[in-house]
Amino acid sequence: MKAFAELLDRLVLTPQRNAKIRLLADYFREAGDPSRGYALAAIAGTLSLNTVKPQLIRDLLLERMDEVLFRYSYDYVGDLAETVSLVWEPPQERVAADIPLGEVVERLQMAGRSEVRSLVRDTLDQLDTSGRFAFLKLVTGGLRIGVSARLAKQALAEMGGKDVSEIETLWHGLTPPYLPLFLWLSGEADMPVLKTPAVFHAVMLATPVGEGDLEGLDPADFAAEWKWDGIRVQLANIGGVRRLYSRSGDEISGAFPEILEAAGFTGVIDGELLVGGTARSNQATGTFADLQQRLNRKTVNRKMLEDYPAFIRGYDILFSGERDIRSEPFQARRQALAALIDAASPQHFDLSPLVPFSTWEELDRLRANPPDPVIEGVMLKRLNSPYVAGRAKGPWFKWKREPFNIDAVLMYAQRGHGKRSSYYSDFTFGVWTESDGQTVLVPVGKAYFGFTDAELEILDRFVRDNTVERFGPVRAVRAEPEAGFVVEVAFEGLNRSTRHKSGVAMRFPRIARLRADKLPRDADRLETLLAMIEEKALR
Repeated sequence: MKAFAELLDRLVLTPQRNAKIRLLADYFREAGDPSRGYALAAIAGTLSLNTVKPQLIRDLLLERMDEVLFRYSYDYVGDLAETVSLVWEPPQERVAADIPLGEVVERLQMAGRSEVRSLVRDTLDQLDTSGRFAFLKLVTGGLRIGVSARLAKQALAEMGGKDVSEIETLWHGLTPPYLPLFLWLSGEADMPVLKTPAVFHAVMLATPVGEGDLEGLDPADFAAEWKWDGIRVQLANIGGVRRLYSRSGDEISGAFPEILEAAGFTGVIDGELLVGGTARSNQATGTFADLQQRLNRKTVNRKMLEDYPAFIRGYDILFSGERDIRSEPFQARRQALAALIDAASPQHFDLSPLVPFSTWEELDRLRANPPDPVIEGVMLKRLNSPYVAGRAKGPWFKWKREPFNIDAVLMYAQRGHGKRSSYYSDFTFGVWTESDGQTVLVPVGKAYFGFTDAELEILDRFVRDNTVERFGPVRAVRAEPEAGFVVEVAFEGLNRSTRHKSGVAMRFPRIARLRADKLPRDADRLETLLAMIEEKALR
């Protein structure tokens, strides 16, 4: 665990992307099997463990520590794993040992439910402070070290001198601890051959249009499509094996059985998963809030299938039949995709329409006023571009609509994780409305990004100086018409929601500006947000 703990510490303190890749690559070269494979799985989010609930960890600590002292310590440190790792006192006869990460993981995987408690206690007794911290982060599934699965794959590519697209092709056909993968990367074996052909292929991503990005580019070299507000998916049917994946490669087949059943073609397509009706069925497309009713479910019942019918709006095609056509230009792939969808079920598949335009100014006007409220912008695709994994700047751009903005009042705050564990960085904000004849704040969203480090210092200080009530880890802050903190919140969309007290749900909210120039009484009202929904519905 010592090498893994040191890796986590250094990754947290290393902000540069390339430096993180070098740290990971060095670790993967030097660590033995199966420890490096389990470390990779933990970082990439593919490790399956008998996860340990935070309450169990608290209970174990309180066997050896006064509860009041623990609460004060936890409140000061702000992170449970860090607190426990610092204050845990092993029996005097125990000497700290360096247990291999692979051994720790395999112990947990083999442990029965009744054995987990004693296993966690014994492991904490054997490890030193940094090892305990790494172990607790591992078993609670809360690494949060600023490393994505994609970055970990880049590190594997650097370690083995391979192209990251080769690793992406293999990724979903292999399982932890990835022994065949590391043997290939180390030059000790050939590239693994996958047993199941219908695996996920890394998607091609678009670069957001920034200032000046379109200058000098000829509009005639690009095709434009609407950017729909669903989720990006990849549907594969190869060798009779059908799979539906999210953009990140998570399999979501169980939640959308009708899509798999309707996939009578052979190939791999890329598209947007939406609910409602396809353009070919002449029914309205549902909102992202409607789609959320189907997401994150292992199975769905008949009523769910009837109320929220799902379909795929095709963007691209990777395999036509069993032939890989990713190297062909976009125009050729588009023709192949159109032919496939034309022969597919009209209730479950349609083709993303092209947006005619001749100048960037014309496209900008169309982007600002799309024909459907479910559209959140346009996609630009160079006509001769191959389908390349990752986010290469130039072939594809996304040009989203300008975000919505409101002024809201901070209501609640909670500490963050990782580097932010000592700061209040997760914020709930609200707007004014009338209730029982009184003007009150009602929460409308949460945000934990958008602000700079300097602004975080200001927000954290306000929370500490203005806490009026505590609910476990949550702090309620002063929020009155004449006293409080106003923030400008930007968000991509807004829908009605029965799950929220306010009746609205924001899409991708973030704090855009701190409004020290405004009093809370000047913040927006719930009626303003409801009017935005009505305006969107009338478009």
